[in-house]
Order: sequence, then C-alpha cells, then structure tokens
Amino acid sequence: MSKIIIIMGSKSDIEHSKKIAKTLEEFGIDYKMRIASAHKVPLKVLEIIKEYENQDVVFITVAGRSNALSGFVDANTASPVIACPPYSEKFGGADIFSTLRMPSGVAPLTVLEPEQAGLAAAKIIAIKDKSLREKIKEYQEKKKKEIEDADKEVKDG
Repeated sequence: MSKIIIIMGSKSDIEHSKKIAKTLEEFGIDYKMRIASAHKVPLKVLEIIKEYENQDVVFITVAGRSNALSGFVDANTASPVIACPPYSEKFGGADIFSTLRMPSGVAPLTVLEPEQAGLAAAKIIAIKDKSLREKIKEYQEKKKKEIEDADKEVKDG
C-alpha cells in the first residue's frame, strides 16, 4: 500500500503540513509526518529516506527560507518528491527561488498550495490504485459543481 511521507524542516512547518494532511485524509491516504532539517541534521534526513526506501511512497517536503530539504530528499531517492514550501511574507516570497532552482539531476515537483500538494500526491498514487482514481474524479466533480453553483448564484442574483 502506498503512503505519503511529509518531511518538515522544523516544527514551525506543522500548520502548513496539517493542511496537506487534511487533503490526504479526505482521500483516505495513509501518511506520516516527520521532522528533519537538511541543513542541521542531514544524516537524519537520509535515515528517514532509507526507512521508506523499499515502500511505495511519495515524499512531500515542507521547508521555507533556504529550502535545501526538497532537493536533498530528491537527490537521495528514486521516489517522487513534491516540494510545498510555506509562503513567507518576511521575504516577500523571494525565498521560493531556493525551491525552484535545482541542480541537474534533481527534480522535486513544486506545488505551492498545501491542498494541491496533497492532490498531486494522491494522483501519483492513483496510477496504481483505481479506487483512489475514482475518489479523485469525484473530488474534481465536486470542485466543478462549486463553480457552477457559484455562477448560478451570481447570475440569478
């Protein structure tokens, strides 16, 4: 069974990660939250990666500022990695560049919104899970209906 491993750079990333977890829970996807900094405890990050090495996992990394975590995880696993850095007003969003600019051979996907990071992970897992694929289709239909309902409400005044 596939699962999602959310790795946070620090405990300050927990609220952002809980938003990802909420989406995963909606789809009934198993996940684990872990904390390890690529800057401060890189060996711990490697231990976490090795722990899940022989399982079907998608890693979601949550780290702001200088986001070494996403690239470090991606460079050390063949599993998919989704970077979902929290937005920082402090730097006017400029810290996102540390997530977007990766060296050759390192390719974490970047998804800025936590709900969408959870959805992206679900879609990756759904490649092998038909029942999850159906849940995603239902979710998408629900989102489409929300737009149709909003349009009708505005149109009809």
